[in-house]
Formats: sequence, structure tokens, C-alpha cells
Amino acid sequence: MYSKDFHPGWKKYFDRLDNSVKVRIVNKMKKILEGLPGRHLERGLPYFVEEVDQHRICYKSDDVAMTRRFYFVGDHKEYLKWIGKEEARQSE
Repeated sequence: MYSKDFHPGWKKYFDRLDNSVKVRIVNKMKKILEGLPGRHLERGLPYFVEEVDQHRICYKSDDVAMTRRFYFVGDHKEYLKWIGKEEARQSE
């Protein structure tokens, strides 16, 4: 079982969600902490992504420290915007 960690920006994304979506996100996060990581984020960024209906959860996995750090959660449109920002940071 992995321990969870949160990037400082996580809270602003999570707080914007409806309560019913938050419940489904938390349940998916529990599964992420129990098992193997999901698929890698496209475009060569070092994140994993999981889907919950139309929402995406992005995180990194540290298999040595047994930690999963959560960075982003939001709908598909917000997800694409977030990816663009991360690509810009990677290219700096």
C-alpha cells in the first residue's frame, strides 16, 4: 500500500468539484494507493493519469518511498489546460 501526498495546488482543483464527484474521486484514489499505477500521461510528461467518468486524476508514483503524490483533478477541458501548463514548465 502506498502512502498519499499532495502537491500544494491539489486543494484548489479538488475544492472546485461537486461533493458527489469528490466521493468518486476519493474512492478512485484509494484504489490508486492499493495497486499498480495507471497509464502514463501523454506527451512524455512524468505523470500517471486515471479516469473517473469525465474527470482525470494526475499523480506521480515513487516506488522506492512507496508514495503517490497527487497533482491535479478536474474535467477533461481543465485536464487539457493543465497538461499545456506542465508542458510549458518542462520545456523551460
